[in-house]
Amino acid sequence: MRTRLVILVPALLTSACTLVPEQRERRQATVSRPAAVIAATPEAQACMTGLGERAAAFTPLPDAYYGAGCSAVSAVKLASLRGDNSRLKLSNLGPMTCSLADTFAGWARFGVDRAAQQILGSRLIKIETMGSYNCRNIAGSGRRSGHASANAIDVSGFVLADGRRITVEGNWEDKSPEVRRFFSAIHASACKRFGMVLGPNYNPAHHNHLHLEVGGRRACR
Repeated sequence: MRTRLVILVPALLTSACTLVPEQRERRQATVSRPAAVIAATPEAQACMTGLGERAAAFTPLPDAYYGAGCSAVSAVKLASLRGDNSRLKLSNLGPMTCSLADTFAGWARFGVDRAAQQILGSRLIKIETMGSYNCRNIAGSGRRSGHASANAIDVSGFVLADGRRITVEGNWEDKSPEVRRFFSAIHASACKRFGMVLGPNYNPAHHNHLHLEVGGRRACR
């Protein structure tokens, strides 16, 4: 038997940068999960409530333990996020911890969407990724990646309302100073929110994406 949980999303807080009309901020996020899994830890329940208040569209997932050090606990499947003035589409995302999803939602709106509007003159409509959960090691090591615990996302590109598609691989060192400034701004914003941020400046393995991770390890490269 599945229990359906409806979270009424209150008006989101606005920042000093942009004031968003309250009527656009009221959303209803419908999520579902097995009744046995709804009784999660208080921390997980609080996180999912907060994610709903960000007007994210998501489905909570049953806790999963895959063995070999791989798991997806207190995880969700994101369908879309909320920007300042529209929904933000997402691609290629699998399970991710609620903590990661909540941090990602804040960065997508206040870090990326606003940087796109203020620097590139167009709002964000889509974030392209190379995935989230993946039972694998850190490249070149025997240690599990943050992806193996659903605590990491690899972001590869962005689509703007004016039709432009900007990718980490193709535009990180773009000839346009505005595009380079955009990447600098979203990278700095990510470093303030996530524990680990790794991009093209880190090593060749990250030439085509930004690795965004929550958890114990910290790095901003």
